[in-house]
Amino acid sequence: MIFQILDNKTECKTLYADGTLYKEAPADLKGTWEYKPNLPPEVEFAKLYCKGSSIGDACPEHLKGEWAKTGGKLKAYLNSFMQAKISLEEHCFYDLVPQHFLLDFYEVKNKITKHIFDTYEKPENYDFLLQLAKVVEDIKSRPLNLRMSKLSQSSHRLATRNFLKRLKKAEKRIKYNIFGTKTGRLTTQPKSFPILTLKKEYRSILEPNNDIYVELDFNAAELRTLLALCGKEQPKEDIHEWNAKNVFHGATRKESKERIFAWLYNPDSKDCLANRSYDRIAIKEKHWDGKIVTTPFGRKIEADEFHALNYLIQSTTADMVLRQVIKVYDLLKNSKSYIAFTMHDSLVIDLAKEDKGLLKDIFDTFAETDLGNFAISVRAGKNFGNMREMEWK
Repeated sequence: MIFQILDNKTECKTLYADGTLYKEAPADLKGTWEYKPNLPPEVEFAKLYCKGSSIGDACPEHLKGEWAKTGGKLKAYLNSFMQAKISLEEHCFYDLVPQHFLLDFYEVKNKITKHIFDTYEKPENYDFLLQLAKVVEDIKSRPLNLRMSKLSQSSHRLATRNFLKRLKKAEKRIKYNIFGTKTGRLTTQPKSFPILTLKKEYRSILEPNNDIYVELDFNAAELRTLLALCGKEQPKEDIHEWNAKNVFHGATRKESKERIFAWLYNPDSKDCLANRSYDRIAIKEKHWDGKIVTTPFGRKIEADEFHALNYLIQSTTADMVLRQVIKVYDLLKNSKSYIAFTMHDSLVIDLAKEDKGLLKDIFDTFAETDLGNFAISVRAGKNFGNMREMEWK
């Protein structure tokens, strides 16, 4: 049975199916538009089938008129709520609009959803996308603890004032888009708290809801991905120190870091020492067929020769990191602690004191990737702007 969730708040739970609004979920629910928590495990989600396309973009031609009509009415209702300062977090959506509109709107949405299931192939990485959707939905459900007073001393600066204006338009939640980039890196949705572009000078406004933030960060994740694609073991030490000794023989760490990244991100670079240790030509030939890059995780990306290796490394790294995030999320399911957010190659946990005994398992789980055991650094702090290195082994 195809269905749609009208409102998922505990006191407002209602769904639409077969021309009827239900307070109690009927049996045989099979598919809906997008992931929502607490649905039966057999339910599938059309948005994952069409790889994040909006429902308007996925709408078939014969339904576009109906969708435009009902979708326009929905926008008008939502705009009126905003102007009247009516919060949908405090009211049940279906109590604010006429029932005949609900029946019309969700029937069209059901038809589009069914069309997607009937015409799109299920993605090979569907299970991964579903797990990731669960994680980002959980992150979105947790309001951030913001201490805006931390910016009072710099509020005279134009940059700070602009940042504060931006925050006024954003929610106190992090809302990721799992389909925002072709490589799989997360982006944030409109009106999300801007975690991925948050400058270091403003990070102190973020404080944990529990007791402390713990950040796990991969050491040079993309270089380690490249090393794994070469079939080599991961060094336990800092990879720039390792390169200084084993690739650039006698270079300083700083010189080694500058030289390897200059080579890595420039396909025209002819650095012979880097080429000798990291056979990027063989890697490219294995994963790029002249048009499509296929990563070890099955993601396919259109690419020309200039971008092929970069897309391969960036996408493989992104999927590897997100798989580790999912593993830690599963580990914390029955704990008070939870994933606060993820940034690029790092993961930040809002840790409760009672869960300190889990730290070793969390660290080991995050480090043990599908590409080998990656070295990580761990930092902790009472706010995200004051994080200090901690020993974990």
